[in-house]
Amino acid sequence: MRRIAMNFKEKNKQINKEALITVGLYVIFFIWWIAFAYGLGLKDISEYNYILGFPAWFFYSCILGYVFISALLAFVVKRYFKDIPFEDDAKAEEDHHE
Repeated sequence: MRRIAMNFKEKNKQINKEALITVGLYVIFFIWWIAFAYGLGLKDISEYNYILGFPAWFFYSCILGYVFISALLAFVVKRYFKDIPFEDDAKAEEDHHE
Protein backbone atom coordinates (compact mmCIF):
# COMPACT_ATOMS: atom_id res chain seq x y z
CA MET A 1 0.00 0.00 0.00
CA ARG A 2 1.06 3.54 -0.68
CA ARG A 3 1.54 5.80 2.34
CA ILE A 4 0.24 9.24 1.49
CA ALA A 5 0.03 12.44 3.54
CA MET A 6 -3.59 13.59 3.62
CA ASN A 7 -5.60 16.25 5.35
CA PHE A 8 -8.61 15.42 7.53
CA LYS A 9 -11.17 15.70 4.71
CA GLU A 10 -9.11 13.58 2.30
CA LYS A 11 -8.65 10.88 4.97
CA ASN A 12 -12.39 10.67 5.57
CA LYS A 13 -13.07 10.48 1.84
CA GLN A 14 -10.54 7.63 1.44
CA ILE A 15 -11.91 5.79 4.49
CA ASN A 16 -15.46 6.00 3.11
CA LYS A 17 -14.26 4.79 -0.30
CA GLU A 18 -12.50 1.80 1.26
CA ALA A 19 -15.54 0.95 3.38
CA LEU A 20 -17.83 1.02 0.32
CA ILE A 21 -15.40 -1.16 -1.65
CA THR A 22 -15.28 -3.64 1.25
CA VAL A 23 -19.08 -3.83 1.47
CA GLY A 24 -19.30 -4.22 -2.32
CA LEU A 25 -16.81 -7.10 -2.29
CA TYR A 26 -18.73 -8.79 0.51
CA VAL A 27 -21.96 -8.49 -1.50
CA ILE A 28 -20.20 -9.99 -4.55
CA PHE A 29 -18.94 -12.90 -2.44
CA PHE A 30 -22.36 -13.45 -0.86
CA ILE A 31 -24.09 -13.49 -4.25
CA TRP A 32 -21.41 -15.90 -5.56
CA TRP A 33 -21.91 -18.18 -2.56
CA ILE A 34 -25.73 -18.16 -2.74
CA ALA A 35 -25.77 -18.65 -6.52
CA PHE A 36 -23.55 -21.73 -6.45
CA ALA A 37 -24.70 -23.20 -3.14
CA TYR A 38 -28.40 -22.99 -3.91
CA GLY A 39 -28.16 -23.03 -7.69
CA LEU A 40 -26.30 -26.33 -7.81
CA GLY A 41 -27.29 -27.65 -4.40
CA LEU A 42 -31.05 -27.84 -4.89
CA LYS A 43 -30.84 -30.89 -7.14
CA ASP A 44 -31.67 -34.35 -5.95
CA ILE A 45 -28.61 -35.82 -4.27
CA SER A 46 -28.43 -38.59 -6.86
CA GLU A 47 -27.87 -35.92 -9.56
CA TYR A 48 -24.90 -34.23 -7.86
CA ASN A 49 -21.63 -33.88 -9.72
CA TYR A 50 -18.43 -34.20 -7.71
CA ILE A 51 -15.14 -32.31 -8.01
CA LEU A 52 -12.16 -33.63 -6.02
CA GLY A 53 -14.61 -35.62 -3.89
CA PHE A 54 -16.76 -32.61 -3.01
CA PRO A 55 -20.24 -31.93 -4.35
CA ALA A 56 -19.96 -29.35 -7.16
CA TRP A 57 -22.11 -26.85 -5.28
CA PHE A 58 -19.76 -26.99 -2.27
CA PHE A 59 -16.61 -26.85 -4.40
CA TYR A 60 -17.74 -23.80 -6.38
CA SER A 61 -19.41 -21.91 -3.52
CA CYS A 62 -16.99 -22.57 -0.65
CA ILE A 63 -13.62 -23.65 -2.04
CA LEU A 64 -13.38 -21.85 -5.38
CA GLY A 65 -15.34 -18.88 -3.98
CA TYR A 66 -12.80 -18.47 -1.19
CA VAL A 67 -9.88 -18.59 -3.64
CA PHE A 68 -11.65 -16.13 -5.98
CA ILE A 69 -12.55 -13.59 -3.29
CA SER A 70 -9.08 -13.82 -1.70
CA ALA A 71 -7.40 -13.05 -5.03
CA LEU A 72 -9.88 -10.25 -5.72
CA LEU A 73 -9.30 -8.76 -2.25
CA ALA A 74 -5.53 -8.85 -2.68
CA PHE A 75 -5.83 -7.04 -6.02
CA VAL A 76 -8.27 -4.43 -4.72
CA VAL A 77 -6.24 -3.69 -1.58
CA LYS A 78 -3.05 -3.19 -3.59
CA ARG A 79 -4.80 -1.09 -6.23
CA TYR A 80 -7.29 1.09 -4.32
CA PHE A 81 -6.43 1.13 -0.62
CA LYS A 82 -3.94 3.61 0.84
CA ASP A 83 -1.85 3.48 3.98
CA ILE A 84 -3.18 6.44 5.93
CA PRO A 85 -1.14 7.74 8.90
CA PHE A 86 -3.31 8.35 11.96
CA GLU A 87 -0.62 9.78 14.26
CA ASP A 88 -1.62 13.39 13.64
CA ASP A 89 -5.40 12.86 13.73
CA ALA A 90 -5.87 14.73 17.00
CA LYS A 91 -4.18 17.82 15.58
CA ALA A 92 -6.02 17.53 12.26
CA GLU A 93 -9.36 17.26 14.03
CA GLU A 94 -8.55 20.33 16.14
CA ASP A 95 -7.69 22.26 12.97
CA HIS A 96 -10.91 21.06 11.34
CA HIS A 97 -13.09 22.35 14.20
CA GLU A 98 -11.48 25.78 14.42
